[in-house]
Amino acid sequence: MDNSPRPVGSVERVEGQEPWDRWWYYLTPSPVHRRLGLACLAVGTQRGRLPVVGPRTLDHHVALIVLSGRGWFSWGGRQPVDVAAPVLLWLLSGIEHNYGPYEQGWSEAFADFSGPAVAVYDELGYFDPDNPVVPLSSAEPAHLVVKKMAAACHRGGPHMEVEASAAVHELLVTLHRSRADYDPHGNPVLQSLARDACLPLSVPEHARRLSMRVAELRDAVRRSAGCSPKEYLLRIRLNQAKELLASTDLGVAAVARRVGYDDPGYFTRLFTRRVGVAPSVFREQRSWGPAGR
Repeated sequence: MDNSPRPVGSVERVEGQEPWDRWWYYLTPSPVHRRLGLACLAVGTQRGRLPVVGPRTLDHHVALIVLSGRGWFSWGGRQPVDVAAPVLLWLLSGIEHNYGPYEQGWSEAFADFSGPAVAVYDELGYFDPDNPVVPLSSAEPAHLVVKKMAAACHRGGPHMEVEASAAVHELLVTLHRSRADYDPHGNPVLQSLARDACLPLSVPEHARRLSMRVAELRDAVRRSAGCSPKEYLLRIRLNQAKELLASTDLGVAAVARRVGYDDPGYFTRLFTRRVGVAPSVFREQRSWGPAGR
């Protein structure tokens, strides 16, 4: 017996207009699937002279990707703004929205999702309630992920919700990288911090080296990395310390100095608190040398 979900709709006709084409899949993830962090609730594509949506308010998030065409979008009671493909429209939970294509119609792909990981992506800066219209350099990478989600739904089976959930994570990362303002070579502020992370410099000293006020540096890092400069520097230092512990025979004190800590005791306490094991234990567990193989 085939239990695969079937796409909802194929061709709809609006009186006085050309038909529009659409397919949708709806999913009802179980409580266990929701514990994966993100759950896919729906996925689909539509094209043509689509009807106006809203005003409405949802209890989950939707990534609406306009693949081709032009239209308008309003959110939170604001005046409508023009949108043109390729563009991402965030339909965020709890925020009223209203949108539609112009007379010529448009083509769109969408994915509905919810789950506890939404709050994490929000903290990392993937959603901005004040700026839900995100121009894209290309919609094709995200469209390919939507197609992957659709393929999982079409196959069905016991792993469908898991595959769709994994693809939602992939979709969010892909959309973030597809932003028109995304620099594939990296943010110069983050690059500078990463280059100098292991120098014994405070955050104000890093800001002075970048000719920035501390508040400016804090805002720039939070927008790009979703954390404070101190946290960003700490993660780089700990990653470097792990690599040195796993791949060299340097003592813990030498490793501490390499990553910017003159006090090996403080470094050991910090490493243990953040990693969960002491540096010496991490080395025993992860060493790449002959003794650790």
